[in-house]
Amino acid sequence: MNPAKSPVTIDAVLARMRAIDDELPINDGVAWFNKLYLQVTERIGERHEQGSFKYPGFLERLDVVFADLYFRAYKTAQAGKAKTVSKAWAPLFAARHKSAIAPIQFAAAGMNAHINYDLAVALVSVCAEFGLKIERGTPHHADFEHVNQLLEEVEEDVKHWFATGFVEELDHAFGRVDDILAMWSIARARDMSWTTAQILSTLGQGFLRDQFLLGHGKYVGAYGRGLLLPTGAPLD
Repeated sequence: MNPAKSPVTIDAVLARMRAIDDELPINDGVAWFNKLYLQVTERIGERHEQGSFKYPGFLERLDVVFADLYFRAYKTAQAGKAKTVSKAWAPLFAARHKSAIAPIQFAAAGMNAHINYDLAVALVSVCAEFGLKIERGTPHHADFEHVNQLLEEVEEDVKHWFATGFVEELDHAFGRVDDILAMWSIARARDMSWTTAQILSTLGQGFLRDQFLLGHGKYVGAYGRGLLLPTGAPLD
């Protein structure tokens, strides 16, 4: 897949994530977010194939538009322009090479930026594209919430995955990250993103929306810095 082009299918999203996985070394914190995101997207792709969702096409399109916002931030950072990415993403890209931060912290910080900031932007875009109102109790909102159930199902698998192989070998180097990660809940973040999307939809385009997103990005970025507090001694 040409990284300069935006993906239009989940298969294309997965191909781009796998390409990023191949190009990033394991000592790059962004790699751990990408690995987690890839695993979750693979599961969601399976559900699409099974026809598990109520509103045809909505969630698949949302997944694609949502992922492209991450790809854009990643491309900007890789081009040496990390200072120009949103305030929400800045902490992850600034800390990506710090060895005293546990891999699961990098993954959580990436999900924080992507869900707390990007998801609302993607929701507004896709709902406008489909001519849908951002309202709870609708079929497309039910599909949105169904993903929370899916994420709960894979949560234990993800924890096990982060506790094996490379990460398990380095476990002794890190303190406990439980208290830090307790700050973070994907389900709560996704629910708040729906509310944020409702606010953005009400604001429309223009100065007020831009100022709201700027302030919101700073808030999300501050949260991300908390998730990235060092928990162990630097590794050689």
